[in-house]
Amino acid sequence: MSQPADFAAGRPVVLRNGTVLTMDDAHRVLHGSDVLVDGERISAVGPNLSVPDGTAEIDAVGGIIMPGMVDTHRHMWQTAMRAYGADWTLTQYFVWYYLQWGKVFRPEDIYAGNLLSAIEALDAGVTTSVDWSHGLQTVAHADAAVDALQAVPGRFVLGYGNIQQGPWEWSATPEFRDFVVRRMQGGGDMLGFQMAFDVPDSDEFPERAAFEVARELDVAVTTHAGVRGATSDKGIRAMHENGFMTPRTIYVHAASLSDDSYQRIAATGGSVSVSTESEQSAGQGYPPTWRLRKHGIPVSLSMDTGVWWSGDLFSAMRATLSADRVREHLEAHQRDETITNHHLRAEHVVNWATRGGAAALGLADVIGSLEAGKKADIVLIKNDASPVMFPLLNPYGHVVFQAQRGDVHTVLVNGRVVKFAHQLVGMDLARTRALVDQTVAYLQSQLGEEKWIEGMHPEIPEAKVLDNPYTYTYTT
Repeated sequence: MSQPADFAAGRPVVLRNGTVLTMDDAHRVLHGSDVLVDGERISAVGPNLSVPDGTAEIDAVGGIIMPGMVDTHRHMWQTAMRAYGADWTLTQYFVWYYLQWGKVFRPEDIYAGNLLSAIEALDAGVTTSVDWSHGLQTVAHADAAVDALQAVPGRFVLGYGNIQQGPWEWSATPEFRDFVVRRMQGGGDMLGFQMAFDVPDSDEFPERAAFEVARELDVAVTTHAGVRGATSDKGIRAMHENGFMTPRTIYVHAASLSDDSYQRIAATGGSVSVSTESEQSAGQGYPPTWRLRKHGIPVSLSMDTGVWWSGDLFSAMRATLSADRVREHLEAHQRDETITNHHLRAEHVVNWATRGGAAALGLADVIGSLEAGKKADIVLIKNDASPVMFPLLNPYGHVVFQAQRGDVHTVLVNGRVVKFAHQLVGMDLARTRALVDQTVAYLQSQLGEEKWIEGMHPEIPEAKVLDNPYTYTYTT
């Protein structure tokens, strides 16, 4: 059996005799097959592959080999607050981060959260993550975010945002442009860049200036759209009428929009990042896959934030499939009908978690499927110590409804083995824990014991709080 030391840089690796979910155009499932990696790329997929001398072999018997998963919307900086907001509503999240305590996060706290989130993603087989980083109050915070991402051997996209200022403010500064040139240009497909900001209802549409910066820099925009009480059809209409809806735009949630807005997204080639656990619990709207399917809008999946939810996409796939089916059943019941065939299948959500994310990020030719020539972002799901891993009959169903992060045996990113035999390779968890502990201690000191406990266990307020507590307004 191979050991971590066998995976020297540049040494070919072959995963042998597994069930391969290629996620290619034909969605071929290859039983008893191999995946050969040479350098950064997949060189061959098929049974009984001949391999170069000295190739390290990974036994995939009884396992599922699939493309690395892609998360298109993850507030990584908040991961040091893991599960703190488990009982929050979306309003309470807004109040805590946007109005009260988000501003106390230091660059080192951004670093700690990003580092923990990046490692956690790889552990769960998420090889590409969009860091929807809206806690970048200064360029120093942004540098810390990138430093953390580059300290971990994953594939990342920085979504630059700042909830403490309007996007027309932070995007206009020379410091921001210098950062883009200094840190983001030349990152290739291992470190991408987006601008991350929202478009609340406004007749003035001040976000126009930020969209113009994005157009000038030739970068994509990712935006929380269709968030009930915060962003609505009015923002979509403003974007469309001003020519800022493009095929590279990712609309996060998009859970409370009208058919008119979905038609605008479809017509301009955009995609939607669905965070089903978030939409179900926080109240952005009903997870919209059932409507996106009707309009033919491409879908990717995301987990949103560790301050609430799990950092893996197994739970996202499971929740998304279930939510879509529940909606279809309930609508049929209201018509006194019975659904006898599911329209959304396990295969579809596995596609959204892999190819869908790659396509949304403009990386469809790079990752998202297991094909010769693609970059080698690969996950082996295999757990010989688990009674849940056999029998393996429906591999798509197994990935969605049976597997979990503890079953992720091996992960490769860009041809590099970053997890093997259920253990992370070359990542310092002890240091990460120490940094996160320092951030937690600092935040506790800033809030004080009473506010810290109060924030974690919110009471029902006597007075109504703001539905949409964005920190910037359009009046003086």
